[in-house]
Amino acid sequence: MSEIVKPAKLIRSADGGVQFRQRFTPETANLEFLSCGEFTLPPGARSQSFCLPRCESLLFQWEGSSVVTVDGAAYSLASYDTLYVPRGAEFSLANPGMAEAMLVQCSAPAAKAHPVHHGKFAEVSKREDRIRRLKGKDVYLMFDVAESADKLVAGYTFFEPHARSWPPHNHTDQEEVYVFLQGRGAMEVYETPETLSFVHSVDRGDMVTIPYLNYHPVFSQGVPLHFIWCIAGERYWVGDKNKDFMTGTTGPITT
Repeated sequence: MSEIVKPAKLIRSADGGVQFRQRFTPETANLEFLSCGEFTLPPGARSQSFCLPRCESLLFQWEGSSVVTVDGAAYSLASYDTLYVPRGAEFSLANPGMAEAMLVQCSAPAAKAHPVHHGKFAEVSKREDRIRRLKGKDVYLMFDVAESADKLVAGYTFFEPHARSWPPHNHTDQEEVYVFLQGRGAMEVYETPETLSFVHSVDRGDMVTIPYLNYHPVFSQGVPLHFIWCIAGERYWVGDKNKDFMTGTTGPITT
């Protein structure tokens, strides 16, 4: 009998474990679809299984590395990798590394379950068909319209120091969140220039939600600025739908 009885384990109150912090829900962020949170995994940590029965999700590997298991299949995520988790899929997270791991999760309601998709930043960052090069910034399309989903599209934008978004643009059919990962800068969100009242400095870990019809320019300061952009709604990136955006010479754009 003693050979099959496992010993107890003491878990101290101060011992680190997997933590999930809900950053916003649609109701708290003036949005219709998007919710967002972040997972923190100490070295060696492993989570329980999670399932969002009515939502599709994207996981963004912010810091460190992790292994995410979706319906029994394991995916190793390196820095800035993304993973699409279908509606209703069970997933768990583990950190086999020696450093803390952090992941951002963005979710939106979905009617269908689509295939899992692992976007590897090391590969996407070498594919010119997945990069949009603008003045002072590069956009990486990590989860684009070529991938199947109900509402989500996402990627990263890397600003050089002292760069800004131009031209200003807004959306009639997309809501969005920016999650700032590295650097510092500022962001405006406004319906019209006359009503411009949201002007804030942004730093690592800050998030800004962008409801429909709001312009949302970003400004970097003296260091590079990296952020996630995650969209819920119609599935396109503004510069692919409106080519004038790519030139940076036109006035405000509405898509």
